[in-house]
Amino acid sequence: MRYQLILFFFIPFVLYSQEDKEFSPLKVNPDILGIYDNDLLSKEFHLDRRKSVRALMSANSMVIFHSGKLKNRSNDVDYEFHQDPDFYYLTGLNEPNSMLIMFKNPVGFFGDSIHELLLLKKRNANQETWVGKKLGVDGAELILGVDKAFSIDDFGWDSIDCFQFDSIFLHDPQESAQDNLDFFNSDYAMYEFYDINFSEAKKWMSQLREIKTDEEMVLMRKTISITCDAQKELMKVLKPGMKEYQAEAVVEAVFKINGAEYPGYPSIVGAAENSCILHYTTNRKTMKGNHLLLSDVGAEYHGYTADVTRTIPVDGVYSKEEKLIYNLVLEAQNKAIEACRVGNPFYITNTIATTVISQGLQDLGIIKSPFEIRKYFMHGTSHYLGLDVHDAGTFGEFQANTVITVEPGIYIKEGSPCDPKWWNIGIRIEDDILITEGDPENLSGCIPREIDEIEKLMKEEPQIFKDF
Repeated sequence: MRYQLILFFFIPFVLYSQEDKEFSPLKVNPDILGIYDNDLLSKEFHLDRRKSVRALMSANSMVIFHSGKLKNRSNDVDYEFHQDPDFYYLTGLNEPNSMLIMFKNPVGFFGDSIHELLLLKKRNANQETWVGKKLGVDGAELILGVDKAFSIDDFGWDSIDCFQFDSIFLHDPQESAQDNLDFFNSDYAMYEFYDINFSEAKKWMSQLREIKTDEEMVLMRKTISITCDAQKELMKVLKPGMKEYQAEAVVEAVFKINGAEYPGYPSIVGAAENSCILHYTTNRKTMKGNHLLLSDVGAEYHGYTADVTRTIPVDGVYSKEEKLIYNLVLEAQNKAIEACRVGNPFYITNTIATTVISQGLQDLGIIKSPFEIRKYFMHGTSHYLGLDVHDAGTFGEFQANTVITVEPGIYIKEGSPCDPKWWNIGIRIEDDILITEGDPENLSGCIPREIDEIEKLMKEEPQIFKDF
């Protein structure tokens, strides 16, 4: 009986096998907790990011980060859960209804001295029958390496002497605090006694997430590579008579075949007049041979997102007018990419692209004054890229190991005040650019951008969809 009790006590903690001992320094068998990928961000990465946050915290302070929450789609069906990127960046936890509490200096918690406390839901065998395995308290400490994990349902704010802190920061981008805990409604009601700072933690995350670590860049290169494969396959498959949603299906199938969990954002696949709609996602039109197709897509792999746009002729050959507009956009992009260097201001890419396109449209007689440029180029040229497609950043001078997009475009809607021969030509070329200590690196440069290269690739046989 004694040995049986000992065995029972240790079963929850024996989470490894000899076959899986190379998975991590913890020698954890991932399958037991429903973790099947061996290239996720390491617990050491998340630990280092939490240390970086503590370094930015003011003396004698506490910060609270909330996870994402489930959102209802319809009736008893929820949207597929997506973790808040800041919370994932700091923890690696991909579960809702959780909270990370960090302290500048260690505090006492039930006899332990800790810098951080992760609150999350307990494991529930009945619930896991329906939705799959969760980490739970023990799994979170083993897998994620946090100082202390605790049940969020059993937690009481009186277990921490919050009156000892000079400052309390709260980061709750989805405004879920009132849903997760009695943080604002309990008798404890800290907000009545403290001026809680709701903005500072967001600034910290923008500062940290702007610069990618080597470990992050492995995943960035992976998700961009998957997206490149998808764009190239679409070029080979595309033909007149296809629906926009079929083009979308090709792209997203390549994402899944290569291991991406999701599209990083709703795929924009618009032909003809729809190529002039910046965030078009209806994707139902039948494409004809004289149409251009604008495909703005990005895979999401382990939380990191690509964002790449190509504009291609449905019949495989650009018209004279399409070539003129395309090459103008390409010139603007090339010159803007060249300026992606350490120390340059963030908005230099937009200044350069706008200048090139404005002059080019005047030369073509499409506009008469540079002040008319926003009729045809109405968006910015760059944004940060990472855990969000429009990622966090400071928008200051370029720093090494930052990833941005460069995406100029020209969109001439039907009815525009120019020669009708230009109508319904919408062209955007977008690539993902790594700022380095030297020349910028085009991470998505393996997808053709030159007209002759695109037309050549579109004549090749598809590799994945040979029988499409």
